[in-house]
Amino acid sequence: MNHIPIFAKTYDLLLWLTPTTLKYPREHRFALALRTQQAAFEFNELIVLARKTRDKRDLLLRADARLEQVRLYLRLAHDLKLLNLRQYEYAGRLVAEIGALLGDWMQRVGAQPRGGNDEPR
Repeated sequence: MNHIPIFAKTYDLLLWLTPTTLKYPREHRFALALRTQQAAFEFNELIVLARKTRDKRDLLLRADARLEQVRLYLRLAHDLKLLNLRQYEYAGRLVAEIGALLGDWMQRVGAQPRGGNDEPR
C-alpha cells in the first residue's frame, strides 16, 4: 500500500497543528484555530474512511477539498501574523507532501478532481 505515508504525514500535521493553533490569540482561537483544526481532522477522517471502503473516489475528492481548506487557513493565519514564517513554511511543506501523496492515491483510483466549467473565475 503506497498511500500509507499519507497517514504518518497527516498525523505529524495534526500533532503540530493542534498545540500551535491553541496559541492563537483569543479573538482568533474560536474562529480560525477551530476551523483549521476541524478541516485537518476531517481530512484525516476522510482518508481513513477511504482506506476502508471500496469506492474511494468521493471520499478522496472530499479529502482534497478539506486539505485545500487547511492550506487556505494556514495562509490566512500567516497573513494575520498568527504564524511566523518558519511555522508557515513547516506547515506548508507538510501540507504539500500530504497533497502530493493524496494526488498519487487519487490518480491510482481514478479520482482526479474535475476541472473545467465548475471552477471559480
